[in-house]
This record gives sequence, C-alpha cells and structure tokens, in this order.
Amino acid sequence: MAVSKAWNWGKERSPIWLEPCEESYYLAARWIGMGCETLLDLGCGLGRHAIHFARQGVPGVGVRPVGGGTAHLRDWAGREGLDIDVKTADMRRLPYPDGAFDCVFAFHVISHTDTAGLRAVLSEIGRVLKKGGEVFLTLCSKETWSFREAGYPRLDGNTVVKTGGGPEDGVPHVFVELDEIPELLRASPSSGSAIPTIAGSTDAGKAANTISFWPGVRYNGYRPILPKCEG
Repeated sequence: MAVSKAWNWGKERSPIWLEPCEESYYLAARWIGMGCETLLDLGCGLGRHAIHFARQGVPGVGVRPVGGGTAHLRDWAGREGLDIDVKTADMRRLPYPDGAFDCVFAFHVISHTDTAGLRAVLSEIGRVLKKGGEVFLTLCSKETWSFREAGYPRLDGNTVVKTGGGPEDGVPHVFVELDEIPELLRASPSSGSAIPTIAGSTDAGKAANTISFWPGVRYNGYRPILPKCEG
C-alpha cells in the first residue's frame, strides 16, 4: 500500500517558505503567455506559489496534502483579495475531473510518498492535466546524502523516512535516478493528458539535491528537461 505524509508546518519557522522560488517567475510569464486559465499548485505548503501565480493573474487552486492545514493560505489570499480555491486532498487521488487544469506546478512535494505512491501521483497529474498542458515538478535525486549516507529507515528500495525532528520528521521521501524518470513518466497511466513525451536534455541532476522538469531553461548548474504533455 502506498504511503504519503505532509510536512508539519507548525515546526517550520524559516521565512524562505513564504517567498516564491525563482523558477516560478519564469513559469508565470510563460504560462500567462500561453493563455493558462487554470493552474493547480499541488502541495502548496503555506501558499507562496499559489499567491505568486494569482498575483500575476493566473487563477489557481492550492491543494494541501491530507494532514496539512489550509488556514494560512486562505487568510493570505483573503488579505490580498486573491481568488484561490484551497483544498485538502490526497495527491494520489485528486478530487478533480479529467483535464481540469492547463498547468500543474508541483514543487518539492510529489516525493513525499513511496515508489507506488509516486506512480499514483504522476498518474493523477496526467489525468487532471488538459491535453497540451504543461507541468513543472521536482523529484529527489539518489545522488544525495539523504539517500546514500544518512541511514534513514527504508520503506522500499527507493524510499527513506526522515527522522530527527523538524517539519519532515516521519515524512517519506522517494528518490530517483535521472535515467529512471522517462520510464516513470511513460508508465503512469492516465485518461486524457499524460506526461510521457520527454524532450530536451537528460544529462543533468547528478550533483543536484533535486531534479526539475520544466520548459527548457538551465538553472543552478544542471539542465532541466521538459515533459511536453501531448496526449
């Protein structure tokens, strides 16, 4: 049985989680330019990216994993007068119809499960994404200390459970090799849109903590690749 667990945001005090990542500025401009009308911020945390996209004029839906509160994002959106639909849901079983979103943004979230759970999440992303839509996502690299040397308990050959306190205590993290990802994407069944056709560079991520998939831009010393969603 696949497992998943949200961060404990009550134990996180760093202001970094209130500032949008640098990639999101590029993506907001790109997606607005391509006419994105519906965006899913999957695993929206405290809401930094849902707020950022909404400020730029992209109507958004923020989904927090089961076990994560939504009050912070609701209050933030209310103060700024932004229209963001905030829900609590299991990312392995999203409460949306097929083809509901033009774009999906999943930053440091879909790895918070095990191998079976990751396949389920990728399938759900493909299902709720419109044909011709785009997705940005990050995954944890096996070339990291957390996977190779930390000695965390293992759930399966790809998954560890972080310990030692803090917001990630007890949270599973599934890790991948770069060359495993094409198979993961192709093997994720969906109805409607999917994430199988990969274009761009695949020689990156070996020294990075995470591997990103997004529209062909180089960033932080590694080359992301683009899952071009084409039915």
